[in-house]
Amino acid sequence: MDIDTTTPPPTDAPLLALSGISKRFTGVKALDGVDLDVKAGELHVLFGENGAGKSTLINVISGTFPPDEGSFRFGGEEIRHLTPQRARAIGISPVFQEFSLVPSLTVEENLFLGREASVGGVLRAGEMRRRAAALIEELGFDLDPGARVDRLSRAHQQMTEIAKALLGKVRLLILDEPTASLTERETGRLFELIARLKDQGVGLIYVSHRMREIRALADRVTVLRDGRHIRTLDAATATDGDLVELMTGRRIDVLFPEIPHAPGKVVVDVENLTLADGTVKEVNLYARAGEITGIAGLVGCGKSELVRAIYGLEPVADGTVRIHGTPYEAPTARQSLKRGIAYFPANRVAEGLALSRPIRENASLTALDLDRFARFGVLRQGAERSAVGAIMERLKLRPPNIERPVGALSGGNRQKVMLGRALTRELSVFLFDEPSVGIDVGAKLEVYAFMKALVEAGAAVIVVSSELPEVLALSNRLYVMHHGRVAAELTGADKTEQNVLASFFREEMTEAA
Repeated sequence: MDIDTTTPPPTDAPLLALSGISKRFTGVKALDGVDLDVKAGELHVLFGENGAGKSTLINVISGTFPPDEGSFRFGGEEIRHLTPQRARAIGISPVFQEFSLVPSLTVEENLFLGREASVGGVLRAGEMRRRAAALIEELGFDLDPGARVDRLSRAHQQMTEIAKALLGKVRLLILDEPTASLTERETGRLFELIARLKDQGVGLIYVSHRMREIRALADRVTVLRDGRHIRTLDAATATDGDLVELMTGRRIDVLFPEIPHAPGKVVVDVENLTLADGTVKEVNLYARAGEITGIAGLVGCGKSELVRAIYGLEPVADGTVRIHGTPYEAPTARQSLKRGIAYFPANRVAEGLALSRPIRENASLTALDLDRFARFGVLRQGAERSAVGAIMERLKLRPPNIERPVGALSGGNRQKVMLGRALTRELSVFLFDEPSVGIDVGAKLEVYAFMKALVEAGAAVIVVSSELPEVLALSNRLYVMHHGRVAAELTGADKTEQNVLASFFREEMTEAA
């Protein structure tokens, strides 16, 4: 295997030792005297709200940003003037949430980019192909080394990033939300890999908001808040409540709100829906006003494609979608908005937001056909600023400057900008695809409160989620999808984690028979 690890330092000395690390950007102190140490063979979780300083800290460790103050020791040596290239050379290998792949190159070309095998200036393509294939096989990833990256799913791009990080010498591996795009099977493979790396003395820094992952993997947890080191805890003795309270600075007793569902008339009615690419097959589903309808399933089961088809983003081969009892033929995103349907995509960066544009423009862009925002093709900027400012204040966007580019915001605040669009026009149907992906517990609570307010106002809300506790807690009725079909519809006392998982197994057994 191409994973190369070196002899770790003595167990009484940390592999990585940061002391008093500070980092300033224009007008912002992103890190304020942070201490962190990681031992060889340890998985150390960084835990904190979006904007707490986690990303800045791992960028400092990876050599992307130089610290303004503090000391940095790695393998017992003082490190100065670190660059990304030098970080990889000494064994620090990051996997960032935002991928750093070249879309037009193949998987194997991306793996060896900047470290190509050559003799006399001639590339040794065969050797690189063999090494790439061997590494991918060892990792257990379903990944074609010769496939172009821009033709891969996000899950396969994530696998490519992980493989790229593990090609060569690895002493410290940094994983930033690595399972966000992976299936359960792929996540299991990653956890097995982590266990092997720990046994080999590799230190790991792991960024995640998922409590179950922290429980399964962590040795220690360091909590950051507002750029400061709050506390480092032993994962075996820290409770979820302890971590959330340290992260937010306030006691949170309930992670999911009590939502009083009052089901009314059927607003969305899907009958025998089949998509052109076969990802959804003969699905029947309905959603009522005054309730949350959940859709659960593993990554790749067709649940995201289903809500995208309702909104008009996936071509339909057969079946019918009715909105308020009227067949909705050849749906498009523009027509869906006019019919009162909102869609919030899982991938906010690729599909949801224009990162270089200000919050004001991102929040209003779905309502520019309304007279209150534009007349005769001329934007009414005063009305736009007033409306968006009030909406962002209601959603507690911090800081509330609506002229900031969206790209400067944390994941939770980016989600608030998308939610703000729903308040710029009259809507009755809300389609949420993975609404809590990449956001912290505090931001999740605000998203859930937003959904609760929608339901109380009589809207029909459909929530797609790979997080089983989330979709179980929020939904009044729950559809379970498997291999593009509805495997079960669960309500009341039947809506349990055991029954959801049993639906997967029943479907597998039916297919095997």
